[in-house]
This record gives sequence, C-alpha cells and structure tokens, in this order.
Amino acid sequence: MSAHRLLNLRFIGLGIILLMGVFLRLPPALFQKPAGPLRSLVALHPLPASQQLGFDEGLYRDYADKLTRFGLISYPEIIERYREKQQTLTGSILPPVRFLYIFFAYLWHQFFGSEMLSCLKNVSAVFSMLTLLLATLFAGRLGGFCYAIGVGALMAFAPTQLHMSQHALVDGFFTFWATLVLWSFWENLRAPRDWRWLALYTVALTATVLTKENAFFVWVAVVAILIANHWLKFGTVTRELLLATVTGPFLGVVLLGMLAGGAGPLIATYHLSVGKNYELKYAILTGDGPWYRYLVDLMLVSPVVLVLAIGSTFNLTRSKKAEWLCFLFVAASYLIMCNIKYGMNLRYANMWDLPLRVLAFSQLLVLIGFIAQRWRSIALFAAVGLTCAFEMRNYVVMAVEYPLYELVTPELMRGLKILKAPADLR
Repeated sequence: MSAHRLLNLRFIGLGIILLMGVFLRLPPALFQKPAGPLRSLVALHPLPASQQLGFDEGLYRDYADKLTRFGLISYPEIIERYREKQQTLTGSILPPVRFLYIFFAYLWHQFFGSEMLSCLKNVSAVFSMLTLLLATLFAGRLGGFCYAIGVGALMAFAPTQLHMSQHALVDGFFTFWATLVLWSFWENLRAPRDWRWLALYTVALTATVLTKENAFFVWVAVVAILIANHWLKFGTVTRELLLATVTGPFLGVVLLGMLAGGAGPLIATYHLSVGKNYELKYAILTGDGPWYRYLVDLMLVSPVVLVLAIGSTFNLTRSKKAEWLCFLFVAASYLIMCNIKYGMNLRYANMWDLPLRVLAFSQLLVLIGFIAQRWRSIALFAAVGLTCAFEMRNYVVMAVEYPLYELVTPELMRGLKILKAPADLR
C-alpha cells in the first residue's frame, strides 16, 4: 500500500473514531420524543437511565439562574447568600465559587435561550467533546499519528467520559482545563520561551482555579513533573515557565476574590465548604475508604485500561518521556487525592482518563512487539477495538441498564450487578 493511501486511511479512521465519540456525547434531550431533532436515531444512542435531578445539579442550576437574573455584578451577594445558608446546615453543599462552569451555562442561556438545566448539560456535553479532540491532538503530539488514533479511540469510549458528558456536573468540564494544562505544560518544556504556549498554559491554570478547588491537585502534579525534569529531562525549565506556573493560579485566586467580594469572604466560603463536608453524612458514607479506593473504582469501570496502564509502569525507561509524564501526573495527584478525608469520588479522577489511556496504549504496543511484524497492525487494531468494545459494554451495563448517577463504589458495584440494589433484595 502506498504511503499516500495509508495516510488517507488513517485520517478516515481517525475521523470515524472522533465522529463516534462526539455522537455518544450528544445530550440526551436531542434524542427524546416528541421534539428531539435526532429522535429517529434514539436506538443508536445509549441514553442514560438516570434522569432524575441530582442534588448538585440543582445547585448549579440555581446559581446559574441567579447569575442570569441579577447579573455578574451581583456575584458577591450570591456567594454571601451561600455562606448564610451553609452556616445553618449540618453538612456541606457545593459553593458558587465553581464559577467558570456556571458562567458558561449563563453564556449558553444568553445565546440560545435554553432552560438552565439544559444549558448546564449542553456545556458538559460540548466540553466532553472538546476534551476528546484535545486528548487526540495531545496524544498525537506525544507519540505521532499511531498514538492519536489509538488513544483517541480509547478516550472516545471511556465510560467515565461518557457519563460526565450526560449530566450537569462540573468534573467533565474541569477535565478539559486540566488536560489543557498538561498539554500546554508539555509544549512549554519542548519549546521554551514560546509566548503562545506560555499564554495558553497560564490561561489554562487560571481556568482550573475558576472551575473547581481540585485545581490544587493539578498544580501539585505539575510541580512534581517540574522537579522530576531534573532527572528525566522532559525539556527545558525556564524562569518564564516557573513564573507562569505561579501566575496562572494567582490570577485565578484574584478573580475569585473579586467575585466573592474580597479575600476574607473567599476564605470564609472555602472554610465553610470544607469544614462542613466532614459533618455531611453522605460524604462520610461514600467519600471514605482506604488509599487504594481509586484503584478499586477504576478496576470496576475500566479494568482492561487500568491493568494495561499498571503494566506499562514496569516497562518505563528513561527514553519514554510521554509515559513518564502521564505516570507522574497521575501518581502525584493520586498521592494527594487519596488522603482527602471523606473526599474520594471517581468523578474527581476524571482528569486521569487521558494519562491512563496513554499508558495503556503504550503497553499494547509493547505486547504486540512479540507478534510477527506483518501481523502487528492487525493485532493492534484488534486489541484497541476489543478494549473499546469492553469499555462501551461496561458503560451500557452501568449507566444505561442501571440508573448510575454518583461514581461511588457501592453504586458502581450495583451497576455491575456485583451487589444487589436495595429494590432487588428479598
């Protein structure tokens, strides 16, 4: 086969993968009767069984509604009302300082006039699609066209990515910005002092802070990679890169302070949110567990990917820069996240989906190395295809056949029929 024809086939294959990934992430409302414009394709789209309004979804909707009614200038009052309400509660509710997700829903409402819950779900869906495109591009930059196709396919059918795209929750939206931080950080190491990458990196860091307090985990992972660069030599660490690593989060905190009405109100808001979380019964029941809790949950949702990713860590060599980058990002953030009291949830690990799939694909390349040269492409295609099929099946079992909403261990086990749901007990 000529090189030109092979390249065309690769582009066609990548295009089909991305189209399938985008289709699976479309909002459920587009397929629902009687008014859904894509209702004729409902049989092809795995609609989530969970259609109830989640507690967090209701809060995001209320914050976005208030922003629409009273305007951006009233945001300090919205945050003040949150503090007043939070002081009367025995447990924690999510704070309105997760501003960027709420603001994008507000913008969607201004442009399209949709009902606010639909705006939030549409923002989640669109940013899940953008994460897929970004992940594919990033993987291509890490390992070439082969990585773009393989990792793109694994991301297209990732169960937690699909789940986040179908609900009005911030974690999938946050994943886009966390992935953008990792990519722009990598590019800055490879192309030092390029102001375009520095600007993108700074903006991405600022956006993570404006989106969710989990930005701290991303920042810790970036700092860990900066330190490891002394031995692993990912690229060049410049003063400009170090300055951007500090400036981005600082700008985010300053903007949040302005939205909250000052540093004092912002600190008080976070203090209330974190402190009350230790008294919330739901957080105690679902957010606790041993340090390996995330590994258990990932094994339930994406067992093949996790096993491959773990296997790849035994094949890490100094020359595998991309794999080291992904491993350190997951390992450093994991070290912090698994030690948060009553604060473990697989939703927070959504930002690990791309690094884990880069590691998994790298391991597949190692495994097919034992196959004869002429059969390797077919073997790789089959291995990736079977992994994607298994991932998709897992999503259907957990979120389409079972009304999965929260990604906590008991619910994941019920979705997989490992535990019986309360209604099934006799």
